[in-house]
Amino acid sequence: MARIVMKFGGTSVANLERIRAAAAFVRREVDAGHSVAVVVSAMSGETNRLVGLCEEAGEPAPALDARDVEYDAVVASGEQVTSGLLALVMQNLGYRARSWQGWQIPLKTDMAHGKARIADIEGDALGEAIDNGEIAICAGFQGIAPDQRIATLGRGGSDTSAVAIAAAIGAARCDIYTDVDGVYTTDPRLTKQARRISRISFEEMLEMASVGAKVLQTRSVELAMRYKMPVRVLSSFDPPDAPGPGTLICDEDDIVEENIVTTVTPDFNEASITILAVPDEPGRAAGIFNALAAANINIDMIVQSASRESGFANISFTTKEGDLDRAMKVLSEEQPKIGFKAMQSDRNVAKVSVIGLGMKSHAGVAATMFRALAEKGINIQNISTSEIKISVLINADAAEYAVRVLHDAYGLDKLPQAAQG
Repeated sequence: MARIVMKFGGTSVANLERIRAAAAFVRREVDAGHSVAVVVSAMSGETNRLVGLCEEAGEPAPALDARDVEYDAVVASGEQVTSGLLALVMQNLGYRARSWQGWQIPLKTDMAHGKARIADIEGDALGEAIDNGEIAICAGFQGIAPDQRIATLGRGGSDTSAVAIAAAIGAARCDIYTDVDGVYTTDPRLTKQARRISRISFEEMLEMASVGAKVLQTRSVELAMRYKMPVRVLSSFDPPDAPGPGTLICDEDDIVEENIVTTVTPDFNEASITILAVPDEPGRAAGIFNALAAANINIDMIVQSASRESGFANISFTTKEGDLDRAMKVLSEEQPKIGFKAMQSDRNVAKVSVIGLGMKSHAGVAATMFRALAEKGINIQNISTSEIKISVLINADAAEYAVRVLHDAYGLDKLPQAAQG
């Protein structure tokens, strides 16, 4: 039978009851004859608790400059606890199971403690173990850096761990168990008309993750697309003996019929910055975005417009709300060098995106979006596009309504059941 990787998120292992429920899903795959590796997150809320403890502990001695190293040592313990507990539960069910920490696999990372990227995974030992009948319970979110210390992969890093391990051991697929039963045409909490999608392409899922969908972490989708690793999103709250079909994230060639628009995705974690009266000459925009990049602040939706003053321009862009204060501080420090006259910011904004492979070959998608919003009196502040995505920045107070309007405008509630699964 096949090698399979199963990943359980924080809500799926929130307590011992949920860990036992996860064990039932693992048991089903093992009893079917598969070689199984499991990747687990920390229990729901545990990472936040550990981060809070790090903040309470204060800054390290400046001479050591080791905050991120010790931060990783603390926050990685959440996944270690979960992996050990699930291994114990599987053992008590009569299965040969063992916990694996990131350094034991080993999952090798770069030196960016707290937000490390995977450099290499040696999957031979793990693959051999599961082929010999062991259930490998791997702590997600963590690896080992070149300094031989634990390094964590950033929030959502367990998804990335799971896909990377699946690729390293040549798994047939990677199953992500969470508290939702698949990927939907939009957030089901915003409209009852949301429909579960049976199959969605890597490209569409990557766009969804990049614009704020919380189903999968962006880097995990990038890895899945790079290695063409099929990923299923399933609910760990379904009965283990009768799980739902979930959503398969796969290559575009494996999708029979492409929808013009597949999803409407909102992102409420947005803020905008407008820099006023920037000298309109080469190098000024570079100075702005170089400074932000050096501070590791991601930006999006850049718009440059003419200023009221001749020889000057205004530059607007969006960033994550949590980075707004830091971005404003960085730009204030750079103001004398860049030479702009003022800045203003706005937290009361949201980004709404429509995504679909069919955009590549169908005209009028943007026109439908702009017309639908205009008819409901929803003003657009910024626009950005890619080959399969159109995003607009609007007032946050109108965002939920905009999602319902666009979901209806593209007929996503009327997609044939066969396309939904």
